Amino acid sequence: MGTVGIAMLGSGFIGEFHALGLRYVRDARLTVNADADPARRAAFAERFGSRPVATIEEACGDPDVDLVIVSLPNHLHREAVLAAAAAGKGVACTKPLGRNADEAADMLRAVAGAGTFGAYLENIVWNPDILRVRDMVASGAIGRVTTFRAREGHSGPHAAHFWNAELAGGGALLDMASHGIEVGRFLFGKDLAPREVLAWGDTLVHGDRTTGEDNAIMVVRFADGRAATCDVSWSSKGGLEGRFEVYGDAGRIIEDLGAGSMRAFIERPAGYLVEKADVETGWVFPQPDEVRIHGHDLMMADIVEAFRDGRAPGETLADGYVVNAILDAAYASMRSGRWEPVVLDEALLAGGA
Repeated sequence: MGTVGIAMLGSGFIGEFHALGLRYVRDARLTVNADADPARRAAFAERFGSRPVATIEEACGDPDVDLVIVSLPNHLHREAVLAAAAAGKGVACTKPLGRNADEAADMLRAVAGAGTFGAYLENIVWNPDILRVRDMVASGAIGRVTTFRAREGHSGPHAAHFWNAELAGGGALLDMASHGIEVGRFLFGKDLAPREVLAWGDTLVHGDRTTGEDNAIMVVRFADGRAATCDVSWSSKGGLEGRFEVYGDAGRIIEDLGAGSMRAFIERPAGYLVEKADVETGWVFPQPDEVRIHGHDLMMADIVEAFRDGRAPGETLADGYVVNAILDAAYASMRSGRWEPVVLDEALLAGGA
């Protein structure tokens, strides 16, 4: 295969990150972008040189499109993935794959049934530091991994659809712990099955904006008794938090995604500084290469190369389904106040995309 023609579904914040992640990918061409908002899709097309269309169906049906990138709000993921599969196109969907495991399973079945390519867009596992952490763990540097901990926070989402918990499928836990869960699986090894989850969540700060949890903590216990903890917040002031810690019986490794190498004191705004910055002046912490640091460059390269070469991507739709199943157990635990089992369709995973 020569050039891979790509359709970007969604022209918002994450769509821009995904488009920028393609800038160094060989033989990838952003052909079409779709968005329901005319002004936004036109502005995106002008910036990235794509052809704007209004609907998911138009983008998926375009003959110049080989691979569809789903960068849409949660409630549109299932519709978009099924449309891409029905059109015979490869598809990669941003996290979380579904609003729940049932939606994720529908997507997995559709892509497997169509015999097309499917990938899960989890960017943090492609962060260069996390890749180095994985290599150190694999080398035995910290011995046998015992526990993993993720802390992710900011002062609240940038788009209105996140605040509608009924539409989005959840609150801060669904939005943010989807990252930490997959980083934990990435470091423990994906062959280690998650068994049960204990979780707490509540609306502590943003009750005027959402019925979903704005703070949450969950513990995932795996088949051999080891555990991963995810602590998330939509009310954490001072900018984006992203700390990932892995502990072994011979050491520990800590990666702090929010601790960049650059800081500045400014009395006048300098424009965009970094995702979820709470202030424009005073002490600020710009991120010079945010797309790369957040893993989008390597993630998009892997997906396009996997599609072109006919191999499985590093993150599959099956991975997204497992993440959703773990989150379903977490929400069940938030309601019950006790450990809840992770329910997985093993037959689906055995034949999934």
